This record gives sequence, structure tokens and C-alpha cells, in this order.
Amino acid sequence: MTNSSPPDTAGWRWAPAWILAFVALWPAPGYAEGIMVLGALAAIIKLGAARFRGGTALLSGPAWALTSVLFFAYWLPELISSFDALDQGRALRESLVDLRYLPFLWLVASAVANERGRRITFGGLGIMVGVWTLDALLQAIFGTSPLFWGIDAIKQATTGKTICPAIAFASVDRLSGFLGPCNLKLGLVLASLSPFVLYAATRRFGAIGWCVAAAGLGIVMLLAGARASWLTYAIVLLFSGWGLLGKKRLLGVFAFGAIALALTALVYPPLLDRIERTAAVLEGNESGVDQALSGRTQIWSAALCMVRAHPVNGVGTRGFREAFPQCDPKQGTGSAWGEGPALHAHQIVLEILSETGIIGLLLWLAGAALAFRAWRYASLQARDRARPAMLALAVTVFPFNTHLAFYSTFWGGLTLLLAALYAGSLLANEQR
Repeated sequence: MTNSSPPDTAGWRWAPAWILAFVALWPAPGYAEGIMVLGALAAIIKLGAARFRGGTALLSGPAWALTSVLFFAYWLPELISSFDALDQGRALRESLVDLRYLPFLWLVASAVANERGRRITFGGLGIMVGVWTLDALLQAIFGTSPLFWGIDAIKQATTGKTICPAIAFASVDRLSGFLGPCNLKLGLVLASLSPFVLYAATRRFGAIGWCVAAAGLGIVMLLAGARASWLTYAIVLLFSGWGLLGKKRLLGVFAFGAIALALTALVYPPLLDRIERTAAVLEGNESGVDQALSGRTQIWSAALCMVRAHPVNGVGTRGFREAFPQCDPKQGTGSAWGEGPALHAHQIVLEILSETGIIGLLLWLAGAALAFRAWRYASLQARDRARPAMLALAVTVFPFNTHLAFYSTFWGGLTLLLAALYAGSLLANEQR
């Protein structure tokens, strides 16, 4: 006989609250990272104490498998790329540190593997995104984000330091919301997490709730200024509203959005400037395209140069900045983003290819194929319960868009969080 016992599933009831705490602390990256690491350590300790017996009490076998596969599809490319990376020490360190994400994914997936956990986690994310949206609307009206002001006041009271220097406030021409003017990712974060609030509003208030939530989010994303978030959010509206409103009403929603965009641009010059820059692509020449993409054609040309020079396993994760000067097609002529090298490729396929090579891209595609296969063979009930997480993950990695760095701590953590929410909810073992 053995003294080890299966994991105490009641002891994991804290997991949804831990996930929500992790997301709520995104404005303070150090604290969010600490919460994530502590949760991952707790998961390892509890599983280790039980010698990993009784794992299906937490997750079904397929959920364990898919969660682990999605992690390795993300992690193995950075490990393989580190062997001959330009900055080998940093690349190896990054790959070793990122092992913490494996128990992180297990814990997140187990949090949504039952109805109670999904209700708390998905509902909590929906409420959180709704609060962030209201906070950003208040910033648009009064000029200050109440949430960021409160968070910054707490930091100043406890450490004597501010989250963001005052000079940054004067240079920002867009809504920054709860993340603050030194972290202009509000639009992208809201776009990726918008399915949770839209589905929650639909369940509670039907089509009217969806329309109100969609309008509030849309206004904030227009004023937040990240054009990549506009495309992301348009895809979310298309897939979440198609079955709810029907084709004609959904077309009306998009027509209303276009009118709102035009009217807002008339009274908000920064938005008009972004529209004019986007319209420059219609000029049909290289300078117009480069202007529309804010200099990203220069970055993408450099990324392709890195792919040609290091096709097998890339220049190493987070090594883009090291390789950029040698591949910059406009050396010595300045750039649209200012001084210094580009830090990443700003596009998921080019980031994977340039930093992890063909091997990395094949591993990512394998993970995507298995995630799609799980969806294809899942029951209608399973698809329904996983739909918010599926849509959030799909639009975040949508390849025909520009992106933040997927191997950065913030965006990588967000993407893996969505992957685990998807796997855990889709392959939940409801009979355990």
C-alpha cells in the first residue's frame, strides 16, 4: 500500500480566484508575475505530494494532453533556438525560466474544468473587462483613469515611487486606461478578452446586452488607438454576433460602427491621424504602405533577412533586437519608431520564423492543428462552454494582423492563459 493519495480537488477551489488576481495585477507586472509563479509552485507541490496520482480528478486525460502539447508547442521552439542564438546566455535563460508556464497551464485548465470554476473564471473575466471599459470611458470624459490613479497612489504610498513618470502623460495621445501611459496596450488587451464580456452580457441580457457591451468596447478601442485591436475586435464581433443577431442586423452593427468612427474622428484629431495613415496604403507605393504600417515594412524586411540567414532555428527568442542592426534595410536613415533597433517582428509568423526558425514554425503549427482537431471532434455542449476562450485565443493569434511579442512575459503569459482556458473548458470531465 502507499500513503500517497489523489489530489484533493476541493483544495483547488482557489484556482479561479488566483487566475483573476493574476489578471487584475497586470498593471503591476512584477506582482502579477509573482502571483503566477506562486500559483504554479502550489500546483507542483500539491501534485508532487500526491505523486501525480488521481490527475483525472482535476483534468480529463485529453485535457492534460492538450494543455501539455500547447505548452511544448510554445516552449520547445525557444529551447531549440537557444543552442546557437546570437545571445545564447539570454536565450537559454529565457527558455529555462519559461518552464514555469507548464504548471501554470495545468492550474488554469483545472480551474475551468468544472461548471463552478468556469462560472467564476469566465464571469470574473467578463466583469473585469467591463470595469476596465467603464474606467477607460471615464478617462475619455475626465482625462484620468480612476483605476490607474488608485493603483499609482497605492504604489506611491508604499514605495514612494510612481508607476509612470509625469512626462509620459503629456506625450500620450490615446486612452491608456488601467494600464497607464507607460503601457499602451489597452486596446489590444480589451480586444483579446472581449469575448468573455460579450458572451456574459448575452447570457444575462440577450441581444441588447451584447449591443451595449459591443458599443462600449468599440468606443474605447477606437480611442485607445491600436489599429491591430480594431481588426481583432471586428473578428470577435463577427463570430459572436452572427448567430445572435443574424446577417442583416450584424451588418447594421458594422455600419453603425463605421458612422461612429467617422464622427469620432471629426472631434478627436489623433483618431483622424490614424485613419489618414491607414488610408495611405491606397497610394499603392512603398512609402504609402510603410506610412500606413508605421514603419513595419522596415521591420518585416529585417525579419525576412534573419530568416534567410538563420532558417533552421532562428536568431534565438528575444534576439530580434540583437540581429536587427545587421538586417536593417534602412541603416543610418532613421525609423518611424524613433531611436534604437526594433525589439520584435510585430507579426506572429515573422516573429516565430525569425527567432525560432522553420523548426519553431512547424511546432507552432502542430500545436494549432491539435487544438483545432480537439475542437472539431468535441461535442456541441463542449464547444458551447469553451466558445469564449476559443474565440479569444483564435483572434489573439490570428496571423493576418500585427502583434505584440509572443515571447515577452506579458503577451506570452496572456496567450498561454487563453490556451489553458480553452483546453480546460473544451475537454472538461464533467462526470468526475
